[in-house]
Amino acid sequence: LMSCGLVALFSASHQNVRVEHKVFYDQLLFCMFGLGAMFFLSRFDYRRFYDFSYPFYVMNVIVLGIVLLAGRNALGATRWIEIGGVSFQPSEMTKLCLILALARYLSNRRPSLSFNLVSNLQVIIRDLISPLLMTGILALLIFKQPDLGTAILIFGIFLVMIFANGMDKKLFFSFLTFCAVLLPFGWNFLKQYQKDRLLVFLNPNIDPLGSGYTIIQSKIAIGSGMIWGKGWLSGTQNQLNFLPERHTDFIFSVIGEEWGVLGGIFLIACFFLLVLTGLSIAEKINDKFGALVAIGIVGILTLQVVINIGMVMGMFPVVGITLPFISYGRTSLLSFIMMMGILLNLSRRSSSY
Repeated sequence: LMSCGLVALFSASHQNVRVEHKVFYDQLLFCMFGLGAMFFLSRFDYRRFYDFSYPFYVMNVIVLGIVLLAGRNALGATRWIEIGGVSFQPSEMTKLCLILALARYLSNRRPSLSFNLVSNLQVIIRDLISPLLMTGILALLIFKQPDLGTAILIFGIFLVMIFANGMDKKLFFSFLTFCAVLLPFGWNFLKQYQKDRLLVFLNPNIDPLGSGYTIIQSKIAIGSGMIWGKGWLSGTQNQLNFLPERHTDFIFSVIGEEWGVLGGIFLIACFFLLVLTGLSIAEKINDKFGALVAIGIVGILTLQVVINIGMVMGMFPVVGITLPFISYGRTSLLSFIMMMGILLNLSRRSSSY
């Protein structure tokens, strides 16, 4: 997957004045650095993640607060901290932080097998409200940056993990229904550009040269690739600068144009095999904390891949999230490689049982 990403990034930055070629070398450097981190994380006792989970959570809350107060602003959003000339996006590490914290909290509590709204208020607080508050603090800090896409993913991690923990289905789907009812009221809390993205999702042609431009060009790029693609470095939407953000959120459009349907299917198949492997690890490990961590990692990977690919194909609104291991983004790449290191650690542990 990282190799596919590097090939696509080389093309996206090839002889291009809008996307500097250094993004390719940047990504290559962090791939090598990340592989070292992955090896390190795969070697020691994974139960140490249990000990570090709550301190890691608190530290992440503090850093997200610092981002809002003193972070670097770019394109109207304050999401980055700059250290020694290198930008760092703490919200990407929040995903791993929340997975570890929720896994520790949920692994210490046995879910209720039945649910009654009147008699089980304690169950609601223990199984739903407490983990929701842990998630809500992080999601709110990220939403204020503003970063709607990552905030949605954070909430998705919460849903995946409480469901995997065995929460009573009646309580779970009652909560989903409640969220669906409240969803329209969230419109008033969105920034204007976020509202424009939602309206453009319904009809991209209402603003074809503004908010709808990127998604229109993305669909043209993917569609023009047809079955076999136009060939590496030969995509016209990419090479002629029609496709914005092609090295980050819309990298799948570059792959679709140059490698066609077959290239897109190959990439999705790689992700699918990775998800199946993660689920297999979660199933084999006997420790509840480890199983929940594995499910959380598989959950965030699946959500981010589905939302990103659906977004660039016009099936979901544009929310600005990367395609794991493929899109340019040093912190995003590093966070997912670290997750793979933890999965390798869990795999080694499960094989010893």
